[in-house]
Amino acid sequence: MLSANQSTLHPPIHDSEVDAAAKLIYNYHRMHQPLPTSPDAILCLCSLDTRVAKHAAELFLSLNAPLLIFSGNVGALTAGKFDKPEADVFADIAISMGVPRGKILIENKSTNTGQNIVYTHSLLSSHHLSLQSIVLVQIPYMERRTYATFLKQWPQQSVLPTFVVSSPMLEWEDYPDEANPWELVINIMVGDLVRDREYPKRGFQVEMEIPEKVWEAGQWLVGRGFDGHLP
Repeated sequence: MLSANQSTLHPPIHDSEVDAAAKLIYNYHRMHQPLPTSPDAILCLCSLDTRVAKHAAELFLSLNAPLLIFSGNVGALTAGKFDKPEADVFADIAISMGVPRGKILIENKSTNTGQNIVYTHSLLSSHHLSLQSIVLVQIPYMERRTYATFLKQWPQQSVLPTFVVSSPMLEWEDYPDEANPWELVINIMVGDLVRDREYPKRGFQVEMEIPEKVWEAGQWLVGRGFDGHLP
């Protein structure tokens, strides 16, 4: 789940230097983890990018997972975009791709990544489900923060499942589109890079190493006006 402040985005110039810095950060956020052969569930953290819903459905079908979970209500980036909670929109997409409705669980109250995890755990508990292996599905540039947040926010009284994070297989050059415009995506990526550094101090996620050149690229982009999603 994504959230953002409501500051007005500046009009940065779309040039090769900006693209190079953005690509470096985009690739840092992706983790390229190998998928398990038989996960207990696919957990999709919903957002503004419906390609993530399609990826989650494809993984459910190809990995023969017994359960597909969608988590997300409405955040700042999806307010007014959908006519119902993100999880319900994403579930409709999965059903249209052949996922049986009875194999889907919907958590549609969470409004941030930590709540995605905590509320999903509560939902599973209410169904008396204990998962040993999970594939988390997320936007490519939110893989790393999702991984770090899951490690911190999965309730400590429960056994931590084995898990990996997956996202649509899109390189930076192919990612921005009409629904996920170039400028907005860079703002979000830069903001999440700052969150990767700041959120461990707030107890929201575990620490993740940020290479110096990646951090410098983020700070350079902030200086170029990409500051619309800073925490």
